[in-house]
Amino acid sequence: MKKRLQHTIRAHWRDLSVLFQESRGALLFFGVVVLSGALIFYFFSVEPGTQQHPGFIKALYGSLSLIFFNSDVLGFPQEWYLQVLFFLIPVLGLSAGADSLLHLGSALVNKAERGQKWQVAMASTYSNHVIICGFGKVGYRTALELLKFGREVVAIERNPEGRFVEQATALSIPIIIADARRSENLLKAGVKTADVVITCTDDELTNLDISLDARELNPDAKIVMRMFDPELAQRVERGFGIHTALSASALAAPIFAAAAMRLNVQHAFYVGDQLLALSEVVVEPRSPLAGKTVQQMEADFDVSAVCHQQGECTDLHPDRGRVLRAGDKVLVLASLEVLRRLHEFNGAVH
Repeated sequence: MKKRLQHTIRAHWRDLSVLFQESRGALLFFGVVVLSGALIFYFFSVEPGTQQHPGFIKALYGSLSLIFFNSDVLGFPQEWYLQVLFFLIPVLGLSAGADSLLHLGSALVNKAERGQKWQVAMASTYSNHVIICGFGKVGYRTALELLKFGREVVAIERNPEGRFVEQATALSIPIIIADARRSENLLKAGVKTADVVITCTDDELTNLDISLDARELNPDAKIVMRMFDPELAQRVERGFGIHTALSASALAAPIFAAAAMRLNVQHAFYVGDQLLALSEVVVEPRSPLAGKTVQQMEADFDVSAVCHQQGECTDLHPDRGRVLRAGDKVLVLASLEVLRRLHEFNGAVH
C-alpha cells in the first residue's frame, strides 16, 4: 500500500509536468502578456499625485490584477495608450489563462479520457520492475504470480479490446496500449530502469524482436521469452545472450507424459535431459512404507521428500527421523522410473 501511494504521488507529479508541457504555449503567452504589461506600466505609467513610476513589483502585480478586472492597484491612467492596455490585457490574459487552466483542470479530474497518458505517467514512476509484453492469458497469469511475490508490474498490450486489459486496471497495473516492437513503447514502460522484461505474445518472432530491443535498451535486464520451438529456444538462449527462453511445448510435454504414468504427479520438469516429477504418495494401510522413517524411504528409493502431511499437520521440511504411518501423505521428487517403483512398493502387502 505504501509503495502504491508513493507511485500515485509520483505519477501525479509526473502527470502534472506533462500537462504543463502540453499547455506551455498558452501558459507562455499568458506570462508574456503579464510581463509585457508590467514593463510598460513600469516605464510609462505614473502614480497619481506623485508623478513617479511605480516599482516593478507593483507594476507586475497591477498587470496581473488587470486580468481579473481589478484596476485599483495602478489606477486608471490618463494616457490613451495605457488606457488601451487596461482593456487589452484582460482580454488577452483571460483567453490564454482560461484555455490553459480549463485544459489542466479537466485533464487532471477526468483521467479516463486521458487514459494512456496517465498510464504512461504512472509507468514512468516505476523502477526495478517487471515489464510484461503481451497481456493475454499467459501474461495475465504471470502478472498474478509476480504480484503474489510483491513484484511491481507494467504491461504492454497491442489490443485495446484484450480480455485482460480491464483486469490489469483492477489490479492497479499500468497497461500501455501499444506495439511493444517499437522501442519508444518499451521506453514508455520504463525499460531502462526495469529489472526483468517478459515477452509472452502468441508470436515467437515478435517475442524475439521485442527481446532483442529490450536487451539493446537495457543490457542489465533479465529477458524471459516465450517460444514454441524447443530447439529454437535453446539456440536463442545461447546465441543472443537472453537469460531464459521458455518453450510452451517443452513446459507442457513433461506434465502430460508424467500424468499418463498414473503416478499422482503434481508437477514435472526437466533438469538438463532428466525428467523429474513431484508425486504425492499416500501411505497405504498395509504398505511396507509404514514403519519406515523418511530418511529410510529416501535412501531406499533415491527420492527427496519435499513435504509431509500427517492428519492436519503439514511439514514443508520433513524431519528425516519421522516414522511414516498409514494415511500419511508425502510429496516426493524423483524420476518417473523411481516413482513407479516407489508406488508399486507402497501398494504391496506385507
